[in-house]
Amino acid sequence: MPRDDASTSDPIGRLQVGRIGRAHGLKGEVAFALISDRTERVAPGAILHTGSRSLTVSASRPHQDRWLLSFKEIKDRTAAEELLGEFVMADPLDASELEDGENVIWVHELVGAEVRDISGALLGPVVAVEDNPASALMVVSINGDEVLVPVVFIVENSPGVVVINPPDGL
Repeated sequence: MPRDDASTSDPIGRLQVGRIGRAHGLKGEVAFALISDRTERVAPGAILHTGSRSLTVSASRPHQDRWLLSFKEIKDRTAAEELLGEFVMADPLDASELEDGENVIWVHELVGAEVRDISGALLGPVVAVEDNPASALMVVSINGDEVLVPVVFIVENSPGVVVINPPDGL
């Protein structure tokens, strides 16, 4: 199943993981909307990147439907207010950071990949991945039409190629 918020990435290969909201309190804490299912993205010591700077998380805690974050580089409310609305990027996680046996397909690896069926026939490229409560959906361009294919039909994934085994009629 695709993980991470990764339909948005920057040229360096970083992934968008959230957006900074309002300042909270006087000591530089900010509200943060995490758009990744990987909460280690906001763990103390994590390094996050805005358009112009890198920030090291010094403290984090869940608060209502968001997170409250403190950064080593931000000491007061005035500095925190300057971050309002900043989109935040993080480096992709590598395999060593995954739990044993965790089978993960990253969204940023799917977008642009060729989709083939189990016979090897080329269906088309993945142009996007959409979130859906039942299963994430790959948007595959097939003969000029965009077709939604649930990721649960992926039977093989290698760099640049996704093999699916869809039911008849899909």
